[in-house]
Amino acid sequence: MSEPAAPGADGPGADSPGPRAPDLDAAASALGERAERRHPLGALTTYRVGGPAALYLEAHSREDLGLASAAVRAGSIPVLVLGKGSNLLVADAGFPGLVVTLGEEFGVIEIVGQTVQAGAAAALPVLARRTAAAGLTGLEWCVGVPGSVGGGVRMNAGGHGSDMAHWLAGWEVVDLAGGQDGPRTPDDLDYGYRHSSVLPHQVVVSASFELRPGQRAQSEAAISEIVRWRREHQPGGQNAGSVFANPEGDSAGRLIEAAGLKGHRRGSAAVSEKHANFIQADPGGSADDVWSLMQEVRLEVRRITGVELRTEVRAIGFGTGHHGGLDHGSSVDQEGGTSG
Repeated sequence: MSEPAAPGADGPGADSPGPRAPDLDAAASALGERAERRHPLGALTTYRVGGPAALYLEAHSREDLGLASAAVRAGSIPVLVLGKGSNLLVADAGFPGLVVTLGEEFGVIEIVGQTVQAGAAAALPVLARRTAAAGLTGLEWCVGVPGSVGGGVRMNAGGHGSDMAHWLAGWEVVDLAGGQDGPRTPDDLDYGYRHSSVLPHQVVVSASFELRPGQRAQSEAAISEIVRWRREHQPGGQNAGSVFANPEGDSAGRLIEAAGLKGHRRGSAAVSEKHANFIQADPGGSADDVWSLMQEVRLEVRRITGVELRTEVRAIGFGTGHHGGLDHGSSVDQEGGTSG
């Protein structure tokens, strides 16, 4: 994915001489008293490392998203929509634009018959348990994805044999660059493996699912088995799940272990001894160490095996360029991720 340009003041498609230089002061002025500068981001991610946001806003209403839109356009700044932070690595230097998170007001789940309406801030594991308790089947796999509904839609999150594309009936978007807001269909997402067409300045605010009638006991047993499997096979601690996508017909973890990198360390980051496709960050560690270790693992696996690994982690603020699928500075998150 190439790094998106910051939206212009007049929104996409406007007749203008070109993009303006980012102006944080203008963006902060548009946010008014809601503007937060240099807000720490590490604690908002599962890696728990990384630098601050130049500007930060927690949105509690559509009006707040309107403020965010005004700031993005007034300052011509990049925007990062942050979900649960479970698929994200922010550089130690931080993010130079506006980070927007959704408050609990966007986390409501409503179930009517077989139709489930969920706010984007709802946690996917909560969605799994709520639908199972309602006697519906289809979203049990969500218990293994520590992301948000919005991130799940944006990333076509999945695991344990299923993904968002199988169950999503509709979604709603707010465009912070001044584009068209409103409901969308799954066809509008151009879904692929852990990919969609949602743009960096678009906020998924809700999603609907059409599920099947099930048996509560069976669904809850399936959820328990997924939780058990994850505890048995995956490490805890500070990580973002599987770092690299599995190449077709092979396992990224097996390739990393075959390259002799299990337990390999760089500074405050280490390849997990339990599962080689996980990279752990030490408490109080450095995001740049994690990033450097990702690069080292990718290059060494390519040298030893000839296989080019592609990451599933969204890397923000590490400069321009493209290395092995890692997104340098890409101003998008609202992460969903995978269950590994």
